[in-house]
Amino acid sequence: MDNFQIETAQNVSIYQNVAGIGERLLAFLIDFLIIIAYFFVTIFLIGAFVSDSRDEWEVISFFMVVNLPVYLYSLLFETFWDGKTPGKNAMNLKVVKLDGSKPGFGSFFVRWILRVIDITISTGGIAVVTILLNDKGQRLGDMAAGTTVISLKKRASLRDNLLVEIPDHYVPTYPQVTVFNDKDMQTIKTLYTNARKNANHNVIVKLSDKMKAMMGVDPEEKPFDFVNRVIADYNYYTQQ
Repeated sequence: MDNFQIETAQNVSIYQNVAGIGERLLAFLIDFLIIIAYFFVTIFLIGAFVSDSRDEWEVISFFMVVNLPVYLYSLLFETFWDGKTPGKNAMNLKVVKLDGSKPGFGSFFVRWILRVIDITISTGGIAVVTILLNDKGQRLGDMAAGTTVISLKKRASLRDNLLVEIPDHYVPTYPQVTVFNDKDMQTIKTLYTNARKNANHNVIVKLSDKMKAMMGVDPEEKPFDFVNRVIADYNYYTQQ
């Protein structure tokens, strides 16, 4: 599948990898098996504990209420689990907005409503076709909601190299780090790490000067501290 670029709320460009159709189908299968298991458990419990003397419509109403989580499965999980369901979590997938903002209830609701067309009525046929034809891996529900499903696993290599440990109450200094993207920061961190390892102060000074020019800042920090701070600030903003 293709990747695409989004911008965070802080205007930092991040490249995301669209989840493959195979991964999404496996995630769907896991969720489907969980739903089926829950469905049969409720049938067993109703049969075991509901009296035969009860009115038929009363039993049906009770059955529908008990199985409400089945109907709302994807909506509830995606809303309260940051765009994930158990199946998506198992496959390291997540629903995100194309514009970089965090999906809200409205986005998840639109995706859920259009599942009727995407998956239920067409037995998943429409969803598969639209995902394959769309370069952002969107089914109809995603197109309407402005979302897609990404693979967190596929991004691990680059992002793991960029990640640095940030304190819980970290306060960033340079919002200008938004001029960089993941690839820029990877280059900066590699140069910085190698220069630090080899005690090559000149490389860090030149790197610092280049970064200052690109960011339009004139910090009082020493080059070593400045580059280190920018890397930390970038991580802070891209993780929000």
